[in-house]
Amino acid sequence: MKKISQVLNWLSSLKIAILLLLIIAIACATGTLIPQQESDQFYYENFNKNPFLGIINGNILLLFEFNHVYTSVWFLFLLIWLGLALAVCSFRRQLPILKSALKWVDYKSPRQIAKLSIAQTIVTNNYSEHLEKIKINLKKKGWNIKEKDGRIAARQGVIGRLGPILIHLGMILLMIGATYGSLNGKTIEKFLAPGRSIDLLNNNKEKGLTIELQKFKIERDPQGRAEQYKSVVNINEPDGNNQSKEISVNHPLRYQGLTLYQADWALAAITIQINNSPKLQIPIEAIPELGEQVWGTIIPTQKDGKDPILVTVDSELGPVNIFDNDGTLLTTLNINKEAKIKEISIKIINIIPSSGLLLKHDPGVPLVYTSFAIIIIGGSLSIISTKKIWVLHEKEKSRIYIGGLSNRNLSGLSKELPSLISFLES
Repeated sequence: MKKISQVLNWLSSLKIAILLLLIIAIACATGTLIPQQESDQFYYENFNKNPFLGIINGNILLLFEFNHVYTSVWFLFLLIWLGLALAVCSFRRQLPILKSALKWVDYKSPRQIAKLSIAQTIVTNNYSEHLEKIKINLKKKGWNIKEKDGRIAARQGVIGRLGPILIHLGMILLMIGATYGSLNGKTIEKFLAPGRSIDLLNNNKEKGLTIELQKFKIERDPQGRAEQYKSVVNINEPDGNNQSKEISVNHPLRYQGLTLYQADWALAAITIQINNSPKLQIPIEAIPELGEQVWGTIIPTQKDGKDPILVTVDSELGPVNIFDNDGTLLTTLNINKEAKIKEISIKIINIIPSSGLLLKHDPGVPLVYTSFAIIIIGGSLSIISTKKIWVLHEKEKSRIYIGGLSNRNLSGLSKELPSLISFLES
């Protein structure tokens, strides 16, 4: 039993809790700096040549699960350890403190009063009247009173002792909610062009919600740089219930536990007309070799596919650049403009942007929000000082003894006691 008690004391020590919080904070920072949930090849290619912090290459990174820090075995172990430490601390320290605060202590001797942090003595010939005045004054100031045989015990702010317990409970719930969300949450990133949709499956692998992109707009500054992206999405339920909402960067949509973010933008297709052909909507793809935000496609100019041209664009507003197969710029076309290239006539009808949507389902969010509320309440209660006052009289010496203590703001209580005495003298 002694060894178990020593282990529990070690687990619940403040130093261990601070150390665990520090390690967890460093781990979270590492997870922020290192891209998460990428392929193994990604880490080999990016970290073998340029190790993280100069020492952590791709092999070490994967070995210690830095590619998924928040769901790694060692990170979950740290959370469990911290949760256990907080639980043990609450049961072994905070609960006894709360019970002690709720327990009425009856001081019967002036010597006990004199040992308190704050003590005052009043000489009086009418102790019964003065005791009654003290009791009335304490009640007016919101103190809880218990009187026994002419002795008064008063307390105030006992609820403040509940604060640390609520903080510990909130932190434990926060870790449980965050861990549950990390292990069971789902994230989907999808680029949709207007009119396109994505079907989501429910827990039974059946068709659930359908998210359809109705409109997408990119707002640009005078220099042509994208400032804001806005999407109008339709949420269609299997029962036929439909809703239309607008989302933008930093203004997501939350619906039945699903959060839909406006994350990015891209260009999906270009509509052209070749000679007198019908309008052709041709998909375009990103070409990182030409720039960070350049999309394009190859279009043959001959029936046998020979002598192709490269069509590129970097904005839904145009212009469109057309290159020869050797990289020579042949022409630049704006929307609704036409040019003759290699014996064919090409007209740019429009450029279709696509909205980058990020869908997140985190089942731990309600628990996380609840934990934050509990932590805030606990933190607010912890500010409240728990104060106690005892009053007793000694008939033979015609004296009243007043003493008190407080877990914090002792100076405030020391100023409050003289106000009681001055009240008696007035």
